[in-house]
Amino acid sequence: MAHPEGSTTLTPSSSQLLPYPHRSDNTYATSTRLSHQLSRTLYSKGKPQHPSQGLTAPHSNENVQKSTIFSNDMPGPPSHRHKNGSTGERFTHTVQFTPKAGRPTRYAKDLCPLPSTRCLHVLASERLQLWTPLHGRETARNVPTNLSPEDIHQISVVIGKSWEESTLAAYGSGLLNFHVYCDQKDIPEDQRAPASPLLISAFVSSLAGAYSGSTIDNYVYGIRAWHVLHGVRWQMDTAELEALLRAAEKTAPPASKKKKRLDKPRDAAVYSCLTTTFYAAARLGEFTVPNLGAFNGAVHVKPSDVRIELDRNGLRSTVFHIPKTKTSPNGEDVSWSRQSGDTDPEAALAHHLALNKPPEDAHLFSYLKNSRYRPLTKTEFIRMVAAAARRAGLEPRQGHGIRIGATLEYLLRGTPFEVMKVKGRWAS
Repeated sequence: MAHPEGSTTLTPSSSQLLPYPHRSDNTYATSTRLSHQLSRTLYSKGKPQHPSQGLTAPHSNENVQKSTIFSNDMPGPPSHRHKNGSTGERFTHTVQFTPKAGRPTRYAKDLCPLPSTRCLHVLASERLQLWTPLHGRETARNVPTNLSPEDIHQISVVIGKSWEESTLAAYGSGLLNFHVYCDQKDIPEDQRAPASPLLISAFVSSLAGAYSGSTIDNYVYGIRAWHVLHGVRWQMDTAELEALLRAAEKTAPPASKKKKRLDKPRDAAVYSCLTTTFYAAARLGEFTVPNLGAFNGAVHVKPSDVRIELDRNGLRSTVFHIPKTKTSPNGEDVSWSRQSGDTDPEAALAHHLALNKPPEDAHLFSYLKNSRYRPLTKTEFIRMVAAAARRAGLEPRQGHGIRIGATLEYLLRGTPFEVMKVKGRWAS
């Protein structure tokens, strides 16, 4: 067939010569007309017609050929490729679990689990990750079919990063005790996870009177963390568990109830700052400094800013003058009184001052490090308190949580709301 002068027969190979997104006007018109007619046919009123009925035939084979070429072979938008030619993909980064290089210590004779491929002899901090329950997330049957075992295993690896190394070690000790207890009681693997409330209660009861309350807390939280990490449901009754843990604290051996001495200078400063900030319902930034070089005697509290006052009833209060605050450029006073128990701010402050002996013109909570005084920064304070919370199996809190917690404590003691507003220096 002869073609008009100047026209070119398009073939699949020659279509590649057309630069994207250029297209023939004739082809575009033909394709658009076919689409409109197809729409009218499919959505016309009355009896539906077959899609091929009512379509206008193309005017020429050339147009049909052009339409086919551009509808099927037109190149799409350029793919995003790296310089080396490989196509970039998301969701390829993985968090790795790297076992430590050290060798685990030998088990004690009375704390040795039975040999098991699910409880390998590893470091205490690795037990949470490497000791696998019989029925965990990775052995579940109702998982999406397109997820690989590596995808599912990655969940446990990432969850394991939520605990500090010291917390993992404490939890690992609890997990060891739990499995040894189950071995002695002939508890099968499938009953250890998910552990029934009866089993957990029996385990806690077996520890009461022999361990400190905080140790038993860590053991229980370790078993719960093991369940969470491996996707096993934690079924323990909260009220029953809290009652058992309170009883464990009361029945702890006398030796475990001895007060812990804060003999390290930094520990004494942090604890004194914590109790002072709490019972004064103060802002954490008012008793710490932003960084090591930021101490300013005209802004931050010094030992010389502390005084003792007696009210008309002879009750003693320790008052701290803050030279400059967020709301008062001329400074404000905050105070606390002696408290009963280990959190007594008066005893904590006396211990800090006796151990660190900060100069009168230095930061109040300065502590000795390498024979030099270092002001207590807010970052260091939060880091130390967060580490202590994790060791105790508690969730770390932000600095403002101290002031909020203090307000709640005073209100629960019966302090009138208006009085608390004055103490906390709230305008409304």
